[in-house]
Amino acid sequence: MEKPPFRQNQLCGSWLMKERLGTGGFGHVYLYQNEETSEKIAVKLCRLELNAKNKVRWSREIQIMKKMKHLNVVTAKDVPEEMMHIALNDLPLLAMEYCSKGDLRKLLSKPENCCGLKESEVLALLNDVGSGIQYLHENKIIHRDLKPENIVLQDINGKLVHKIIDLGYAKDLDQGSLCTSFVGTLQYLAPELFEGKSYTVTVDYWSFGPMIFECYCGFRPFLHNLQPVQWYVKVRNKGPKDIMAVEDMNGEVRFSTHLPYPNNLSRTLLEPLEGLLQLMLKWDPVQRGGGLNPDAKQPQCFALLDQILNMKVVHILNMTTTQVHSFLLSPDEGLHSLQQRIETETKIELLNQELLQETGVMLDPRKPAAQCVLDGVRGWDSYIVYLFDKSLTKYSGPLTARTLPESVNFIVRETKTQLPLSTLKKVWGEAVSYICGLREDYSRLFQGQRAAMLSLLRYNTNLTRYKNMMFSFSQQLKAKLYFFKSSIQYDLEKYGDQMQYGISSEKMLKAWQENEEKAAAFVAEIGHLDEEIMALHSEIVELQRSPYARRQGDVMEQLQERAIELYRQLKAKYPQHGYSDSSEMVKVIVQTVQNQDRVLRDLYAHLSKILLSKQKIIDLFPKIERTLESIKEADSTVMQMQIKRQREFWHLLKIACVSHMLLMSQGQIFDQQSNQECLFFMLLFVFRDSVNHLLEENQRYLSQLTSLLQETTEEKSESIMVSAFCRFIMKFIEILYMIMTAHICCSNPRCFFLSHRLKTGAGLNMNPWLLNHSVCRVLVNSVTK
Repeated sequence: MEKPPFRQNQLCGSWLMKERLGTGGFGHVYLYQNEETSEKIAVKLCRLELNAKNKVRWSREIQIMKKMKHLNVVTAKDVPEEMMHIALNDLPLLAMEYCSKGDLRKLLSKPENCCGLKESEVLALLNDVGSGIQYLHENKIIHRDLKPENIVLQDINGKLVHKIIDLGYAKDLDQGSLCTSFVGTLQYLAPELFEGKSYTVTVDYWSFGPMIFECYCGFRPFLHNLQPVQWYVKVRNKGPKDIMAVEDMNGEVRFSTHLPYPNNLSRTLLEPLEGLLQLMLKWDPVQRGGGLNPDAKQPQCFALLDQILNMKVVHILNMTTTQVHSFLLSPDEGLHSLQQRIETETKIELLNQELLQETGVMLDPRKPAAQCVLDGVRGWDSYIVYLFDKSLTKYSGPLTARTLPESVNFIVRETKTQLPLSTLKKVWGEAVSYICGLREDYSRLFQGQRAAMLSLLRYNTNLTRYKNMMFSFSQQLKAKLYFFKSSIQYDLEKYGDQMQYGISSEKMLKAWQENEEKAAAFVAEIGHLDEEIMALHSEIVELQRSPYARRQGDVMEQLQERAIELYRQLKAKYPQHGYSDSSEMVKVIVQTVQNQDRVLRDLYAHLSKILLSKQKIIDLFPKIERTLESIKEADSTVMQMQIKRQREFWHLLKIACVSHMLLMSQGQIFDQQSNQECLFFMLLFVFRDSVNHLLEENQRYLSQLTSLLQETTEEKSESIMVSAFCRFIMKFIEILYMIMTAHICCSNPRCFFLSHRLKTGAGLNMNPWLLNHSVCRVLVNSVTK
């Protein structure tokens, strides 16, 4: 029964055909989407009637695909039953996972990639495709048709993953380790396949080599403008380490062991990647790949690839010169060691280095240097650390300019020179790459300026915290100062009033006045710092509002689009034979360079303001810390002043009380035992600080008295007890006399009178036994306290 013709938008049950994805040697690939689940699959169907050999090949591809289970090899899926009828012949359909990001050829064809992919994209491709090839070889499968069209891209959880497809030419090595069939795309075909010789897995090494070279540089390595049959004859005599061949204007072929400029690779990765290509592009298939690595137990080329992918490289953008420096980190290398290497290369002293991440956070000196390398992130275009010189607040250059490719430099000098379109295509591609590079350079420097601004804001946050702390402490101090000042002013007012009563202290008055002046000085210092901080806050707000705090690359982006459009127009003319000059492209190049100069001047002027504000904050921190210490000391001083003020007040009160009691002592108060004891107590209380040593001496005599009493009890000798009491009373009167004589103000006649009466015992009509008892009790209580 004849099959119905295939129609666009054909509905197969719940599966709707959305578009044709591509065409292979024997079939088409279509995208189908399930209208109920939104699942998408790629369906490959044969469009031709095949001979027996090709039917076997078609069936083998399906068998191989169904066996493959690897992240970097496209997975086969079950063909929905509703689709079985769309086959154009009796050959089975092949359903595969759909990869929505297109193929590698589409990526390489973008004008901005005409001189190669970014380093991060190159490393991701090496990781994915290298892993996929090793998986195929481990499963005894030779792909035989590796090329950019057979590498598709899929977004998995935000990460771009490369997958190998189209195993139609794949050879199962179980059928024999040496193969002789001539298959695959000629441009990426290994030399032995041209010669019809037997081959092994090393044919995939060769195909992988030109593909990754094209990803590095934007073109194939060997005479890319010639057909394989033409370049095969000219390249077969290349050296074992030659990885590139170009034909000069005289038709002479020149070989090179190095990757050409321009490319987007960092200096640290350039040499090992060249070494990888030298292994993969050896003409001799036996030597190709480097043989088996005994340690890694895998081909030498893949052992080297693993080393490259495991390299920890930190990329440093020196903001003082705009130059990027790349450093390969040794295992467990410390940040101090890395900074020493940075000092050697940049001449920025270690103590003046400030290394900032994109978030404005400084690298932690306690952590290893590997903190600069993010897990799973490779390439200097993906993650970079910004280096600032703390000894400078203005970067005046010289700034390192991007190197102009030699061919682009030629058309800038010889703008009107007519060149073949085939030559112009290569030159203009390099010009587009140069213009894109200038815009990317500005973007990186702007990101560095933004990191500096974020760092400034972090410092400002700390400054605000310190300010709030200072404000809180100062408010507490101000409250205490206000209370103290109010109290002392009241005291000073009342001090004059009581001087007429004979109580005065010039020393105390002077101390009160000095304390009031100190309090005013503290408040003034805090106010000055607060004004300085507020002025800095205003500066930072203005910096944030400045138009230069926002990206200024709009004109550069427009010029880049103009260059890309010129390149597309030239490609549309190619491969027509003809000549043209480069005036339009040179005009765009000159405008881009001029615009970059202008935006960089503005960027660095704004950056200098940021760095200056940051330095002001750094200079403020010690002042604030000293002020906080002063506030704490002032707080302590205020409390001490208040305690001293209270002590002076109570001292005056005691003097007043004693004076009042002495006035009363001229009356009958001395006729009563209780009042006598009170008088002694007050006198001792007033002068207790001065008579401690006398009280200690009296304690010794009291101990002697106790001993004598015990002896008297034991001996029952009345005469001895009376004698002991007499000696004690005489000694006590002596001590009491010394107390009164030494400490009672003799200038006061009342005090002198009391002293004299105590000395002579006159007028004290007091029983000596009671007197001794009272005094001893008062003394014992005082000593106990």
